[in-house]
Amino acid sequence: MTISSCMSSDHTRCDDIFARAEEACTQGDWERGAQLLGDFVTALEAHFASEEDVLFPAFETATGMRSGPTQMMREEHRQMRDLLANMNSALSQRDSANFSGGADTLLVLMQQHNMKEENILYPMCDQALGASDMASVLQQRIGTTNPA
Repeated sequence: MTISSCMSSDHTRCDDIFARAEEACTQGDWERGAQLLGDFVTALEAHFASEEDVLFPAFETATGMRSGPTQMMREEHRQMRDLLANMNSALSQRDSANFSGGADTLLVLMQQHNMKEENILYPMCDQALGASDMASVLQQRIGTTNPA
């Protein structure tokens, strides 16, 4: 297993949870939407933590790059967290328009973010790090902190 395959698979899993949360809220099932959005936030934060606490520091140490792609990814993580906070607020107010607008923006940001990681950063990590060992660490970390 590579870092790319492990982390890309987790992107897909997070995306699936997000799609179910968005669908529930769009259909007016706010309680189910809230549960699924909570599951998504838990999954996404575990994914971010695996990157920010394990993968990015290991990559930065191995390559000496501290102000390159990992810095950009951390900034995009912050933007996603901000959007999620706004979506949670809209969800609690049952505000369909603001929830949907936030969800649309988040979806575009996640798609662009995931493409950059999957096509640029993760392959760089596979090359710079012991890919299979690092992938095992990341998979264990994600698997122990995320809902299925």
